[in-house]
Amino acid sequence: MSYQVFLTRDAGRDLEELDEYLATGDSAEKADYVLNKIEAVLQRLSESPDRGNRPRELLALGLDNYRQVFFKPYRIIYTVRHTDVYVLLIADGRRDMETLLQSRLLGV
Repeated sequence: MSYQVFLTRDAGRDLEELDEYLATGDSAEKADYVLNKIEAVLQRLSESPDRGNRPRELLALGLDNYRQVFFKPYRIIYTVRHTDVYVLLIADGRRDMETLLQSRLLGV
């Protein structure tokens, strides 16, 4: 079964900001490399979205309908609904993920 992968507006903005950060802070080649790798991870989600594990920060809040995959150090948080995968967050895992997840997913 094939799933469609959608980026939410926030996840799209995450990618744009990551691209800009890497292109200006490192190089355009590094930005292209990272974005291509993330795109490959997203493509694999269309084939097997259940492969991701559940983020411990969200499990601690009793939320088990979210999953995550990695292109280290980046974490890609998503949810699956029927045959659609919704990517909600793409962030550097070295950030304060608990606060970021709560604000992004729970509006806290």
